[in-house]
Amino acid sequence: MSTEETSRFVRLRVELVLEVEDGDELTKAALRRLAADPELPQEERAHAEDAVTEDTAEALAYLVDPFDLVSEVPGVELQQASWSSEHIDYDPDSPDWEMDGDDVEDDE
Repeated sequence: MSTEETSRFVRLRVELVLEVEDGDELTKAALRRLAADPELPQEERAHAEDAVTEDTAEALAYLVDPFDLVSEVPGVELQQASWSSEHIDYDPDSPDWEMDGDDVEDDE
């Protein structure tokens, strides 16, 4: 396929597993960001404050913005993004948590 025939749109999939070492600090950071957002209506602000206070995964989701990840990348413009966070059971030694095989070079 020539460059003209291929789509200009690219889906970038990223999966991260983060360890929350200080939930209180994470919650405080999310609350500070909420307080500093002048465009957030008061009703939505109250709902968001409750959510980030009750759940560190919600606080993290509020602080991580896909636009921030690509805003400095030259030649691209974010068209659509969705993200979520959830608490998980994580065992780094489990085969279920191995990196995708496509990313690892063959040792052959």
